[in-house]
Amino acid sequence: MLIAVQGCAHGELERIYTSIGELEDEHSVKVDLLLVCGDFQAVRNQQDLATMACPQKYKAINSFYKYYSGEKVAPVLTVFIGGNHEAASHNWQLYHGGWAAPNIYFLGYAGVVTVGGVRIAGLSGIYNRRYYHNGHFEAPPYSADTMRSAYYVRELEVFRLSQLRRPIDVLLTHDWPQGVALHGDAPDLFRRKPFLRREVEDGSLGSPAATELLQRLRPTYCFSAHMHVKFAAALPHADGSVTRFLSLDKCVPGRDFLQLLRVEGDGTSPVLRYDAEW
Repeated sequence: MLIAVQGCAHGELERIYTSIGELEDEHSVKVDLLLVCGDFQAVRNQQDLATMACPQKYKAINSFYKYYSGEKVAPVLTVFIGGNHEAASHNWQLYHGGWAAPNIYFLGYAGVVTVGGVRIAGLSGIYNRRYYHNGHFEAPPYSADTMRSAYYVRELEVFRLSQLRRPIDVLLTHDWPQGVALHGDAPDLFRRKPFLRREVEDGSLGSPAATELLQRLRPTYCFSAHMHVKFAAALPHADGSVTRFLSLDKCVPGRDFLQLLRVEGDGTSPVLRYDAEW
């Protein structure tokens, strides 16, 4: 099965789908599935936009509403997780996951689905130690504080995912697993993003919650975003298996924001199915 992986979307759905179409034409292939690693920005209207925590200069409706209204239809099955720039009001309505628009599925705050025999798990949001052990107390009308705390990962979501016993093919997280930079080309990363050196060296870069999930689930692939840079790594596990990690950039011309790769499925059609164990 041919999968396209996107880093931060930041609402640029039309540009992402256009880029996929260009790659399909260039390589004479057909993409079966698009995975988006957060900052999707499923903004339907001005009310949703008002609940998105980001600097005012970045607040824009963009193009998701066209797919939500039916003006356009997503040309490829799209599965996404949440990041830290999201419409809190819309995502909360789909806490357990669901169709955000025709052919566009939100994995929820935590979720698992299967497409073409490929098992995909996702954890939405970013890690914040202060809120990790709390429940989700946020509710409309959102304040400036609660529209931010709404996107912090909670221990409950990590616990639920950690109960999985059947193998996971793909794990999606928005922020990087803690320590992942030490398993790739760190010098090249520091050359491109010098400000990351201190956080990598003192261990503060990344999510310990995502690392816990990686160690428990040992997925074949882990895809992330958030840092707006392409970075690959190989994370070894105690049982001898290895998780191939890839982070991608945000959707901006000239950046490495999209990656195509083939993942072995079971030969069935690339239709989204709810996961029985989940």
